[in-house]
Amino acid sequence: MTHINLHARGTTYFRGSAPFGRCAIPEDSQLMFPLRTSVPLRYPPFVTWAIIGANCGMFLVERGMSETELEMFLMTFALIPARYFGPGDANSLLDYTAFITNMFLHAGWLHLILNMWMFWLFGPAIEDRLGHGRYLAFYLIAGIAASASHALVYADSTMPALGASGAIAGVLGCFMRLFAFARIIVMVPILFFPFFFEVPAWVFAGLWFLLQVVQGAADLMAPTITGGVAWWAHIGGFVTGFALTPLMRQKPRNYRPYYDDEGVLGFGVAGRR
Repeated sequence: MTHINLHARGTTYFRGSAPFGRCAIPEDSQLMFPLRTSVPLRYPPFVTWAIIGANCGMFLVERGMSETELEMFLMTFALIPARYFGPGDANSLLDYTAFITNMFLHAGWLHLILNMWMFWLFGPAIEDRLGHGRYLAFYLIAGIAASASHALVYADSTMPALGASGAIAGVLGCFMRLFAFARIIVMVPILFFPFFFEVPAWVFAGLWFLLQVVQGAADLMAPTITGGVAWWAHIGGFVTGFALTPLMRQKPRNYRPYYDDEGVLGFGVAGRR
């Protein structure tokens, strides 16, 4: 999730590749960029495909709007925390739909592509273990919790917040709990050269979460007025996803056995060597 200042002088909050050169995933990916996991799947990830399609479809709708139309659209469907803590601003349940709708909106191509890449990478394994219906409920709950975390921390903010990364952080938290010792292939850029490593999921997710906490604390001490990454949405989503996992996962006896061609060569069903 990222929060943007629609009225900051000289900013292009949507028409460029990303708002102010910052969005929800690139800042987090400077240390390690994930490329592949070792967790095998048994079922097509229909819900993951549908959510990615919904995000891409909404982004194309945003792209077709004029700047005035887009500003009005974001003021309605993005999350503006001050709306819920001021006198009389939110008067009905419909006023709270932004806690859900904001997670299907993005501020630029880079914001969308990198969020969807993270979701595509980690989401299918979670959908496979939770089941389609529980997975959809899990994703929405994590996204709402992420939105609520951001709104509570920045209760007086009038900047619209949007993006799927809070919900995706919940997916990452669930992945860490279910597949802590699965392997993730990551790319680490050193100077101008990419280096590739294989790390346990708990290392990748743990470092990612630690970065959110450090950056979130720094943002509280020196808040920005031009928008940026909604770190506390990531923290809230991750913690929610991690905590919800035991309640949402299916029992192992409900899993069908893997077929011979469904595994990942050299790895077990939990992604371990």
